[in-house]
Amino acid sequence: MNSETTPIGELTIRTLAMPADTNPHGDIFGGWVLSQMDIAGGIFTRKETGQKTVTVAVDAMEFLRPVLVGDVICCYCKTKKVGNTSMSVDIEVWVSRQFEHDRIKVTEGTFTYVAIDATRRPVKIRRSIQEKE
Repeated sequence: MNSETTPIGELTIRTLAMPADTNPHGDIFGGWVLSQMDIAGGIFTRKETGQKTVTVAVDAMEFLRPVLVGDVICCYCKTKKVGNTSMSVDIEVWVSRQFEHDRIKVTEGTFTYVAIDATRRPVKIRRSIQEKE
């Protein structure tokens, strides 16, 4: 999705990886990281569209490095594609390790969200977001 030195996209969430989020090997559970990415994508698509959105697919996902207890994870989101009712978002996760200054990209993926109405049916994404592309 991008270079290894600078995150691309908008910083959407930042949180601390805690011991309760670990797998049996002591690393942060991949499912926890995936859920943080999904939360970030949901926040981002809601902000971009002004509409309620739901996750319909994780189109691509790659774990590059482990996330460790005490890492501050930062999820960056960037619009990849906007359709009639759906929006694909590239999401990168970068961490700041304890007592280190450099950020490290640990995970990236592409998530797809669909705008929905009050009855949970897909609705057309407002024109303004489509014109940003």
